[in-house]
Amino acid sequence: MSKSSNVKAYPKEFREKVVQLVQGGDRSQREVAEEFGISTDSVRRWVQQAERDQGSRQDGLRTSEREELSRLRRENRQLKMDREILAKAAAWFARETNSTR
Repeated sequence: MSKSSNVKAYPKEFREKVVQLVQGGDRSQREVAEEFGISTDSVRRWVQQAERDQGSRQDGLRTSEREELSRLRRENRQLKMDREILAKAAAWFARETNSTR
């Protein structure tokens, strides 16, 4: 899932503070969202992700798993590119070798 250019990226410390306020039980997600001028949906998603990271939810990937998945996808893209380059180079060298004989 990619972020569109109009999506704000909030600092990790800010998201953690929002989650702490909600999990503290004194205020609802809606109240915290209104207080900080952010969407209730963002607060809900941050709380859900924190619960996954804390082990109290099992309905998605933990942050560390999500980061690893992103890293592996980048690495896989790079390896596919490297393989394509090597295949083209091998084909070129094969043609060059055959044309010199």
